[in-house]
Amino acid sequence: MSDIKEKTIIMSEIMTPDMANFTGNVHGGYLLSFLDKVAYACAARYASCPCVTLSVDQVFFKEPIYVGELVTCLASINYVGKTSMEVGIKVIAEDIKARTKRHTNTSYFTMVAIDETTKRPCQVPPLAVETEIEKRRFEEGKMRKELRLQFRQAHLDRKKQQI
Repeated sequence: MSDIKEKTIIMSEIMTPDMANFTGNVHGGYLLSFLDKVAYACAARYASCPCVTLSVDQVFFKEPIYVGELVTCLASINYVGKTSMEVGIKVIAEDIKARTKRHTNTSYFTMVAIDETTKRPCQVPPLAVETEIEKRRFEEGKMRKELRLQFRQAHLDRKKQQI
């Protein structure tokens, strides 16, 4: 069995007033920035090299996050292609005084491994898919990649028609 730590990472941060928007909730832009850092850490650790963000396919904002809450991101490598990886991130907001937790966000980032010398995409190790959850995540990640490629092709086709 492979080392599960290579495929997952947990990062937490307390939400402070400087992260708030005009309504007093944590700003969505701040959360996106944090999620990008989490996705980078998970992907770079798995690939053992720097990575860049290719796409943010989905970010579901289920509930607001409040100043003072501890936000924990549970990230995992869901799918691996030749040079890219899908990182799934589950966001949990915790009211540390009341000891309550809420699942506030889910997101999927596609990260590309970059060779430090050539600055070009480089191959990543294949993903060892062992558990039923990992198998489901792999298949769903593969499906999201196929949909993303279909959407891109449809966009290119429409663009050609406009010329």
